[in-house]
Amino acid sequence: MQTIDESNNSTILIVDDTEANIEILSGLLSNNFDVMASLDGSYALEIAKEDKPDLILLDILMPEMDGYEVCRRLKSHPDTKDIPIIFITAETDEESIEKAYDTGGLDYITKPFKPKELLARVRTQLKMASLIQHLENSQKQMEILATTDHLTGLYNRRYFSEISKKLIENSTPDIDNITVLIMDIDNFKKVNDTYGHAIGDEVIKHLSTTLMQHKRQPDIAARYGGEEFAMLLPDTSINGALTMAERIRKNIEQSDVFIDEKSTLNYTISVGISKLNLHEKDPMSTALLKADNALYRAKNNGKNRVFSEA
Repeated sequence: MQTIDESNNSTILIVDDTEANIEILSGLLSNNFDVMASLDGSYALEIAKEDKPDLILLDILMPEMDGYEVCRRLKSHPDTKDIPIIFITAETDEESIEKAYDTGGLDYITKPFKPKELLARVRTQLKMASLIQHLENSQKQMEILATTDHLTGLYNRRYFSEISKKLIENSTPDIDNITVLIMDIDNFKKVNDTYGHAIGDEVIKHLSTTLMQHKRQPDIAARYGGEEFAMLLPDTSINGALTMAERIRKNIEQSDVFIDEKSTLNYTISVGISKLNLHEKDPMSTALLKADNALYRAKNNGKNRVFSEA
């Protein structure tokens, strides 16, 4: 459901089996909102799922399917569960009102309708829905910021550690085909010193894009720090990890990073690989240390190489 306010042409669905009530409500609301209407609950459910109104005014007493049941079905469907519902009713007893709230209604308006009260309650619920949507969007954005690297969009180091830990916790000791890759951009300081940090960032983004193009759905890729990247490969042997790493290394070696209309930059990476041993006390830390040692050997043996743990 989109963020809602009156300036955004909010849409209200009126559900009432009496045409006169629909005409009255439409007359009171149509100057400020887009209004749709349904004379029965079944059709109202179809409209709600297809058109996603911003708010529903729902009569309680209707034949075949009453408002309570309509509300329950709306709240149980993922496409309509967040649409705010105001019950409209001639019932004023506490039991009816309590049931309206229990089924998912946020408010109720009694018949006969009072124009100022109706508009006030509708506006209040629309503003509340808009605020809730804004908060949910903010929360999602905060979650993204907390788990991803801002430059590359890959997972950050902290989240890579968390999700790797969960993967290991859900694995069984008889599974021994989990491997980890540590890769580093060769001579990255020289890239920054020669071309500037802006071009250095482009190189980092280029490598991250390449990783995303080569990773499988279950693989976990992260910017581990600076010019260093990590990948966790479930259900992958050392040989399988070597094959993937070589594919990535060759792709990088054969690619160019755009600098300007007259020049491009070619760079390389070195990669270290290790297998996780789930029988160890801290399998991830141990595997990362071994992969880092393999990376160090790749660097010392001329760079642009892939080495696995000894």
